[in-house]
Amino acid sequence: MFVGEASSHRPLKTIELTTDLVVVGGGLAGTCCALTAARHGIEVVLIQDRPVLGGNASSEVRLWALGATSHMGNNNRWAREGGVIDELVVENVFRNPEGNALIFDTILLEKVWEEQRITLLLNTSVYEVEKATSNSIAAVTAFCSQNSTNYRVHAPYFCDASGDGIVGFLAGAAFRMGAEAADEFNEPFAPDQEYGELLGHSMFFMSKDVGKPVGFTPPKFALKDITKVPRYRNFNVKDQACWMWWIEYGGRLDTVHDTETIKWELWKVVYGVWDYIKNSGKFPEAENLTLEWVGHIPGKRESRRFEGPYMLTQGDVVSQRQFDDAVSFGGWAIDIHPADGVFSEKPACNQWHSKGVYQIPYGSLFSRNIDNLFLAGRIISASHLAFGSTRVMMTCAHAAQVVGVAASLGKANGWKPADLLTNNRIKLLQETLIKSGQYIPGLAISQPHHYQLSASSELSLDQLPFDGPWRALDFSMAQLIPLPAGAAPSFELEIKADAKTTLLATLRSSQKSFNYTPEIVLGTEEVALQKGVQRIILDFKAEIRDTSYTFLCFQANPKVSLRCTETRVTGLVSVFNKHNKAVSNFGKQDPDPGIGFEKFEFWTPERRPGGQNIAMLINPALDCFSALNINNGYYRPYLQPNAWVADLEDQSPVLSFEWSNVKTINKILLSFDTDFDHPMESSIWAHPERVMPFVVRAYEIMDENEAVIFSTSDNHQTRNEILFGTPVKTKKLTIRFQKPVNNVPVSVFGVDIN
Repeated sequence: MFVGEASSHRPLKTIELTTDLVVVGGGLAGTCCALTAARHGIEVVLIQDRPVLGGNASSEVRLWALGATSHMGNNNRWAREGGVIDELVVENVFRNPEGNALIFDTILLEKVWEEQRITLLLNTSVYEVEKATSNSIAAVTAFCSQNSTNYRVHAPYFCDASGDGIVGFLAGAAFRMGAEAADEFNEPFAPDQEYGELLGHSMFFMSKDVGKPVGFTPPKFALKDITKVPRYRNFNVKDQACWMWWIEYGGRLDTVHDTETIKWELWKVVYGVWDYIKNSGKFPEAENLTLEWVGHIPGKRESRRFEGPYMLTQGDVVSQRQFDDAVSFGGWAIDIHPADGVFSEKPACNQWHSKGVYQIPYGSLFSRNIDNLFLAGRIISASHLAFGSTRVMMTCAHAAQVVGVAASLGKANGWKPADLLTNNRIKLLQETLIKSGQYIPGLAISQPHHYQLSASSELSLDQLPFDGPWRALDFSMAQLIPLPAGAAPSFELEIKADAKTTLLATLRSSQKSFNYTPEIVLGTEEVALQKGVQRIILDFKAEIRDTSYTFLCFQANPKVSLRCTETRVTGLVSVFNKHNKAVSNFGKQDPDPGIGFEKFEFWTPERRPGGQNIAMLINPALDCFSALNINNGYYRPYLQPNAWVADLEDQSPVLSFEWSNVKTINKILLSFDTDFDHPMESSIWAHPERVMPFVVRAYEIMDENEAVIFSTSDNHQTRNEILFGTPVKTKKLTIRFQKPVNNVPVSVFGVDIN
């Protein structure tokens, strides 16, 4: 038995910790930063003020994590974020295709739990910063409400991924809150006071059908007058959780210090909405529904943004500015909301897209006046408008991975965050990021090798077989095709016409070769069709300016159907000039010329099982799937497929590597195709497959004596890192792959042997 004697004062238990990097905030940004840093060899303390990881993507809030892919609603092809965040969402789709946020919680916790270099402090809130000098941090102090313990954590590097920027604020880092005036950064879309300068918080809820009538008595604080919510006329019982993201409030308040006030107002609205659904008599389909869950904390969008050496702006996003210190990327629309949120008569959001993804510079990821403070998540150095795009979670996570690598390089070399911008060190950061799976648009790292490479086969694409369904041209449709510079090939297609009519076909390209917006017409063919099935040959006699993707486009004509194929190939995709209202895609973007955005059409893919490629014969054949692609430094389609693709008939294709002398091998890294077009929303959204069709599930690696040194039969991940406890010494490696599914050839983006 322990007896505490009476005392005038007792101190809290305090634990002193010393580490290499302190990450404050365990949302997707902080989690990915911590995992990346630990995997690069440094010790990390991850401090999270909630009981679970994931922030807005966790089961506490239940917003789906999303990024540049934008629900497949924009022109950003193969744009899903890479590295650790890719690993997490691929794993989530494999284990949790139904999108249960609780399961996503466990995946995040498991990944952090597995890392021996991470000390995780949950339910622990930072409340004090100790300075080493006026412009550097020595330690943070945090309190855990569950064990009544203070933690004082010392480190040479700190990353603020807390959302509200608690570390930066306490340390005196320069920050902003609210919108910049239009003339500060020449941002014509800057909001006025009537629209408001801040995005609010949201509160979600979920219902459940219990198979019998359920009543509902609202709490007394529930909103009584539903007409105060202008969108009440659009309520749909099928919508719940983050489909009702527009239940938003707080943009007129202090979104840091007034959060509890905002939460109560959102609770009033949520319970008022449910009262209206259950008791107004206008929703008989809700009779058997019960209110299963309501969020206890709101999902925050915006509060403080901190100033780095560079502040990303609207112009950078729209023009896709190229940065020498590019380390990450975004692709969500510039998406701002009226400050009055759910009580506003204005549209719930105002989204404008760029024609493609944009780069995020390293200079936006650390404080300009606190020497050892990195910035991650929604608080990075961006104007209010640029923040409207960078704020989404997978973009936040991807940029935060940069911080993990930068901190590891800093620890190894004694560098401050800013030192990576000097003496060409940014190249080292970029190369290290790319080697670890990070995608930086336009950048590749080609590693030297001294082997002879051979493949059992290489796809020469002369046809996409005529074995698939007919696709009516209710919308304009196109096949996205990688073509080399020079004369375009001809295409033979199978067409079915319901009546005598005309088919209009165009070959188009993008103004910028790295984009996927079909805005330049290279050639046009108008073909007279007779009723019935017929073959046509399209020969545009066009010259392709740069090696890039082109669009073979067919104008909408409901009388016409195109024959499709069941074959799917890495780096090929069909796209449609359709609508996706969830991301303000109405087939084209036609902004007021004065707000600083471009006019263009949207051509977007469909989710499987739809979205088949168009069947065709191609003459001459496309030879862009060489085995040499595995060492070109790109690990996804960009300008070209950048993958070795075996012949469709090769059931067990082989790659062989031979050296003139014995090679000592410690590690092999293989990069596969998990379909970077698929958004992999983390929750609510159900996914059509657990494993992407292009992924090689089974392969084996053999040495020069044909002894198997590694094999697997259940891969579903993008990157496979194979570490040999005892180095392998051999003059030859052979990798034999098993074809994943019947209509998909084996493909590999990269094989790195070290």
